[in-house]
Amino acid sequence: MEDFFKYLTTNPEDKEWGISFNVVGMATVKPGAVYPSPEHPTGYYFNWETGRILSEYQINYITEGRGILETKAGKYDIKAGTIMLIKPGMWHRYKPEINAGWTEHYIGIEGDIVDRLFKNLILSSKTPVIQCGLKESFIDCYYKIYELAQKERPGFQLISSGIAIRLLGSLVSHVKNRHFKGTTLEIAMEDAKFIMRENVDRELDFKELASSLNLGYSYFRKMFKKHTGVSPGQYHLHLRLMRAKELLLATDMPIKQVAYETGFESIHYFSRLYKNKMGIPPSEVRDK
Repeated sequence: MEDFFKYLTTNPEDKEWGISFNVVGMATVKPGAVYPSPEHPTGYYFNWETGRILSEYQINYITEGRGILETKAGKYDIKAGTIMLIKPGMWHRYKPEINAGWTEHYIGIEGDIVDRLFKNLILSSKTPVIQCGLKESFIDCYYKIYELAQKERPGFQLISSGIAIRLLGSLVSHVKNRHFKGTTLEIAMEDAKFIMRENVDRELDFKELASSLNLGYSYFRKMFKKHTGVSPGQYHLHLRLMRAKELLLATDMPIKQVAYETGFESIHYFSRLYKNKMGIPPSEVRDK
């Protein structure tokens, strides 16, 4: 997905619901790039010397690179797999390392329900960072919210609010269970699923992926199937087809472009495979 940010308007119904979105976005900040982007409006833009204070909650997921976050409570090193929890009234400033850059995914939310959720002991901690690693289930929440926000169809705020609750619930669950998890192999499997989710728009070389995780291909394939119940190729294919289904249902994109957006060079191969795996041809999905 390409970089973007969107500042959203809320109506009384959105506010009455208890969770409303003010901003969503993602950015890949290259080493040496100006940060933050001067394109952000007053109230969100800040410089390092003064920092900023927001009137909303921001959940910022760093998935590549490294940097630093400072609050009145302390100074924190940020690396890939870190979520920063910025709360209303909290002075803060953050930035990627000049020689490293980073990729950030963020949402800004507010409302009565959010206030209640952040009373949770984990979310209300004075430490504003959670090291959760690269979780496919987390990044999937961000991508689903991005798609809804970019379309901005009626009721998108209400649907997005449920995904935000899922994200926060998954985060709390991760912290509660991390003492029982975290083996090297499990981390490798989670990293593999994350990489597959990040690359739903193209085919992957799974031998190369296994090598990047310091695993032999045969062992990687065996352990991945044991971890998920399916082979790496089938898992990635399922993600691509589910992404295609979302595009068919939620957009007016031509089927040929849907195939291209999910990494299939031939519309005929895509249509045949989609019908074989999903039980219905993409043309019928669009018609319905």
